[in-house]
Formats: sequence, structure tokens, C-alpha cells
Amino acid sequence: MEVTTDANGFDDAVWITTLCQNFLLNLNESPFDANWGLPAQQSVLQQVQPDYYVAQIQRQFAQYFASLIVAKVPDATTPTYKVSVTTNQGSKIIVQVPT
Repeated sequence: MEVTTDANGFDDAVWITTLCQNFLLNLNESPFDANWGLPAQQSVLQQVQPDYYVAQIQRQFAQYFASLIVAKVPDATTPTYKVSVTTNQGSKIIVQVPT
């Protein structure tokens, strides 16, 4: 599915899609932005959730929204994060993203 800028010129949908894709991206996997993504393999091997890298993703994307809050979902069997976005137009979007 292609996500593009809306008719009014807002890129919020594009940045939300990019944000969610970064949760699925491994560190150093992107040839353009090697520091984006999560160290999934290391997290599984060491049994440590990637909270530091999730906070780094939040810092990288916060500039594109009026508000961005990423919180760990308690008692999830796999590392899952609740992403709450307030777009620049005031819409609120909440999704759970497994890593």
C-alpha cells in the first residue's frame, strides 16, 4: 500500500508509517540510515527488551508530530509498544506495535 502526503500537504500518515516500519527494522539494515531500527537479534539472544533503542526512535520521530509517546505494553509475551501520536492537525492515533 502506498502512503503519500494528503491533499492539504500534511505528511503525518507518511511519518506514522515510517515510524512503525522502524520498529521492524534491524539496526544497520538500512543503507541510508544505519542508526534507525532496533537490535532485534541481540535483544532475543540477550533476553533484554530494546527500550533504549525504542526511546531513540521516539526522539528521532518526535519532531514530526505535535505529540509522540511510546510506552512498553506491560505483561506482553513479546516486546510490544503502545504508540500514541497526536498529529499536527490534532488527530489522535494509538497503535500497538510488536517488535
